[in-house]
Order: sequence, then C-alpha cells, then structure tokens
Amino acid sequence: MFQFINVPMGVWIDERGRVVRPAEPAWTTSRTSTYGGKSLTTEGEVYVAALRDWVANGDRSPHALSDEEFAARVRPRSAAEMEADASFKLAVWFQQAGNAALAAKYFQRAQQLNPDDWNYHRQEWSFTPSEAGKKWLEKFQKQQEPYYPKLAIKPKGDEPPQP
Repeated sequence: MFQFINVPMGVWIDERGRVVRPAEPAWTTSRTSTYGGKSLTTEGEVYVAALRDWVANGDRSPHALSDEEFAARVRPRSAAEMEADASFKLAVWFQQAGNAALAAKYFQRAQQLNPDDWNYHRQEWSFTPSEAGKKWLEKFQKQQEPYYPKLAIKPKGDEPPQP
C-alpha cells in the first residue's frame, strides 16, 4: 500500500489521515558503512530533524509536501510491480502451507518482476539464515543504484523562511 521496498522506511500521515510524505528511508542516525568494499550510507540526522520540524509545525513545515509535490513523487505501480506483489503473497502462503518448492518458484518470480524490492529477497532469505548474509552481500555488490536512495529533504536552514 505504501510501496515500502526496503527497511527501515517511513511514511508521514497527519491527524486527518492525509499522507504528507511517501515512503522513504527512515533512519535515526547518519553513518556510512562499508561492505565488501562498497559503501552504504544512511541519512538519519536529516530525516529526524525534518520529522521533528513537521511534528512541531504541521503543514507549515517545509518538509510537509503539498498534494502536487506528493503526486509528483509517487508513481502508480506498474503491471510488473503488481504481479510481483501477488507472486510474493503466493510465495508466503505456500511457505506457510509447507510447500517450499512452490514458495521458491513464486519468490523467484516476484524478484524477477521487481528486483529493486529488497523485501522480496529478504523474506526468502529468512528461510535459509545461514546463507542470508552471503546472499545479501552478493545482491548489494551487483546493485548499481545506492542501497538507500538519497532523501529529498533539505537540511534545516536550507529552506526559505516561512511566513
């Protein structure tokens, strides 16, 4: 529903039930770690500062998106992404029903249709914990895009003053 493709992700929803910011990486600390010679960066300090500003200022916060800004950031799910989600749900059902062979088939289908959704991989890897770290590192090493997309949040002080 909120298009979470990795963890941790956050969505801001106001008191009226309006989604103010779409899914984005939601860390509480900033750091850069290296895995197999490749960097992974989190922007938690910027995220937390923006979240606190929104909690304090509501719609007046420069981080609260207008309906137009929100719509520009969220794209409808493609047919492949919707099929991937259905395949993933079938995989989970088959796994819970004890049919690991069919579960593996549908996990693979979900991953092929939407390879950028790390949740599909992570769920499958949870059934083989001794291999999960190795599989994660292999996928991480092959990825061209950053593991966590850069936040579209300006640090406090970079925005014009609010009236």
